[in-house]
Amino acid sequence: MPDFSGLPLVIEPSDLFGQLNAEHLILVDLTRSTRYTAGHIPGARFVDPRRTQLGQPMAAGLLPHKASLETLFGELGHTQDATYVVYDDEGGGWAGRFIWILDVIGHQKYHYLDGGLLAWLEAKHPVSTKVPSRVRGPVSLTLHEGPTATREYLQSRLGATDLGIWDARDPLEYSGKIVLAAKAGHIPGAVNLEWTAGMDKLHSLRIRRNMPQILESLGLTSDKEIITHCQTHHRSGFTYLLAKAFGYPRVKGYAGSWSEWGNHPSTPIEI
Repeated sequence: MPDFSGLPLVIEPSDLFGQLNAEHLILVDLTRSTRYTAGHIPGARFVDPRRTQLGQPMAAGLLPHKASLETLFGELGHTQDATYVVYDDEGGGWAGRFIWILDVIGHQKYHYLDGGLLAWLEAKHPVSTKVPSRVRGPVSLTLHEGPTATREYLQSRLGATDLGIWDARDPLEYSGKIVLAAKAGHIPGAVNLEWTAGMDKLHSLRIRRNMPQILESLGLTSDKEIITHCQTHHRSGFTYLLAKAFGYPRVKGYAGSWSEWGNHPSTPIEI
């Protein structure tokens, strides 16, 4: 019986192709409904990316309510034995956010398909239009605080020498020239490296292998606690994934992101 033992967090299409019949595999597609309907990796279950966010004004990227997550994971057939393989078609933003959620529920058996559906199609592996049925009703989950930085936590850590804040937004958002909240600018001390800078655009948006060197040059080093954010913790889902993939031991996603920070009256900013 095939399994995923011994494979790294980030896997190639060839790794997955030989494991499609693996016991306890849950393959998650986070593309778009139209893309999924047109053809997806055989056995993949579609998750609308909007279901991974709370979606409320001012802090749309916060974690969904526990009951919503329990419904979602019940539909996926979640068990403690499950091994998740997650992919999208945009380079890893939504897939990385889903992996962050897996960390939040304390489930450590997961992999990211490097390059996602684009890499799968490039390798000429088959796709399917068959939709797996929902498995069952809600499951019981325990949510863990460790993978998440709240606004209060991040404010309390500002200025710490062992903190690295990775702002994954566009440089114009970071500089305050594009304003998407009541306040413009960035979190004090944050380093801006736009999320797509981590993607190899010549190889189906796979992760760039020289990213550790780039992060090191920016001071986002593995000895620091890395807190990453964007506007709604979608783009920073990918940067969260990157830090995990390269072995950073202390990584948190700021789910409130700039939509919360930039709209809160007590948060400091830099421009």
